Amino acid sequence: MGEREIFGNEDLQWIGQIRAGQRTSFSHLVRKYQKSLLRVSLRFVKDLATAEDVVQESFMKAYERLDSFEGRASFKSWLFQIAVNTAKNKLRERRDGHSDLDSVQLSIPSVAEESVSHQALSKLIHKAVEELPFRQKTALVLRIFEDMSFKEIAEIMQCPYDTAKANYRHALLKLKDEFEMDTELKHWNFDEGGLMELQKKRTEVET
Repeated sequence: MGEREIFGNEDLQWIGQIRAGQRTSFSHLVRKYQKSLLRVSLRFVKDLATAEDVVQESFMKAYERLDSFEGRASFKSWLFQIAVNTAKNKLRERRDGHSDLDSVQLSIPSVAEESVSHQALSKLIHKAVEELPFRQKTALVLRIFEDMSFKEIAEIMQCPYDTAKANYRHALLKLKDEFEMDTELKHWNFDEGGLMELQKKRTEVET
């Protein structure tokens, strides 16, 4: 039995306890997923306070809607779906006449920033990711930064497997195009620094 299956069974046990009236069992799910949920939320919003709001609202919604969880997808995928939609709504709420949902900056994790040796390359990554459509951003974040499978991404995005994979691949192609159009960086290897993993995963999609 795989690790994910064991964890999935553990989640279902806690959910069963909650439905049986043991409400305190929900704290197990909060402790298990709050860090990863906060990390994902920070990819979509600019500040910690807003990300914490997203996490709190997501857990509240998950608790209130727990009876609607049918177990077709994992609880993790179901919870992350709620969080992504909540983050999207937060971005829409603070949108004004000079910004757009798809152009709100997506935070690059500090680990990725540390792996980028050239400041211009780091700026290019930020700019390119900012300009991605929201669904492409979502697929990229979940695959690259959260190392999720395309099956999980499809569940979270509520779309077919091939659609999730296509959104991810289109995001990588757009990033690659940005590199090739930049006069200073077009001769850099696409696997430089933080993009090493991007190139690896792009190869996985194409094979």
